[in-house]
Amino acid sequence: MTDTQNATQVRYRVIGVTTLAAVMLYLDRVCIAEIAKLDSFATSMGMSSAQVGTMLSAFFFAYALGQVPAGWLSDRFGARRLLPIYIVGWSLCTICTGLATGFVMLMAVRLIFGFMQAGCYPTAGSLIKRWSPLSRRGTVSSIVSVGGRVGGAIAPLLTAWLLEDVIGWRWVLVLYGISGLFVAALFWRTFRETPADHPDCNETEQALIAGDSPETGETGPPPFPPLLPLIKSGTMWLMCLLQYGINIGWVFLITWLPKYLKEVKGVEQTQGGLMSTIVLFAGIVGMLLGGQLTDYCCRKLGRRLGRSLPIIACYAVAVVAYLSCLKLESAWAFIAAASTVAFVTDLSVPAIWAYMQDVGGKNTAAVFGWGNMWGNFGAATTPLLVPIVLNKWDANGDWHEAFYIFAAGYFVAGLAAVGINADKKVA
Repeated sequence: MTDTQNATQVRYRVIGVTTLAAVMLYLDRVCIAEIAKLDSFATSMGMSSAQVGTMLSAFFFAYALGQVPAGWLSDRFGARRLLPIYIVGWSLCTICTGLATGFVMLMAVRLIFGFMQAGCYPTAGSLIKRWSPLSRRGTVSSIVSVGGRVGGAIAPLLTAWLLEDVIGWRWVLVLYGISGLFVAALFWRTFRETPADHPDCNETEQALIAGDSPETGETGPPPFPPLLPLIKSGTMWLMCLLQYGINIGWVFLITWLPKYLKEVKGVEQTQGGLMSTIVLFAGIVGMLLGGQLTDYCCRKLGRRLGRSLPIIACYAVAVVAYLSCLKLESAWAFIAAASTVAFVTDLSVPAIWAYMQDVGGKNTAAVFGWGNMWGNFGAATTPLLVPIVLNKWDANGDWHEAFYIFAAGYFVAGLAAVGINADKKVA
């Protein structure tokens, strides 16, 4: 037997349960878009269309502001303690969303929900670094990211089915929240901070994970979030601009897409849920391929180009796809263009994750959180900006002005990707 054959398989269990957490992350996040288009939702809360947009945006602002502190807490106190706390927190908020009776209560719950969800991906990015070899970092990142996209993809269809044939929207949220509590317990039982801490992980597997990583000497608790190095890092600011730009365009797919299909394309509830699911499943395919793509490019071109070139190419395609929406009359043709955006966006995500692991040092979760924070400021912008733009300039109700904004976001992100450098550590 070779050493590889003698190695235990604990790393796969760890990545599996982390992926399951990502599924719940997006299931709980995306389901609200399907619920928000219901007339009964806004009516029961006494909300206007603008207030619905404010509610959707509130999550992203809290999610953005929570990224760095939540990531640092995970670096400081460990993923085994913090990630279950985050999952329990956002699951309880999901339940409370179903119990909300008015706009003020709903806003408070959504703000807390955003902060609790903020810690998931920074924590996941940090634990991936400890539980996977450097040469497989992009691929493993793509697997966990796929979990999020699976959750996001099944959310519209599952939620639409539950709403139409099974239970009301309040009980849908209660059901999702209870499911998250079970995932939190499973993660706590399965995970340990490092391979050496896990009783089932043998020395062969530990050596396999550590073998090609130059960062194994990073020990000790991290300092408070390294804000000064982050602020001084030009390449990190470009990454922040990149994430801000893509989220302006991408977040449409998980917020306003159901409303667009209903109001502009005349699509009914169940078919709209199916269409939204198709779009997000296209992202899953991209995510699965993206990790292998960036790992391959790094082997051939080095880390700098191996991270940046796939991103640049992906966003060029996204710009073209969004601009094509201006000419598409058929709902299914539009879904093809939106699916292309989802595919190329998620094809680029593993390169972004791997970049932040490359440059993060022992502050990987905090660095990850810093980049995600700016990305989610972009995501928070879209739900607020779209109603304003449509009310002021969209006289014929075709949403063309919004698609110009989405395409511009990807164009800016592609330009920023030219300058990112995965060989320059931030902290």
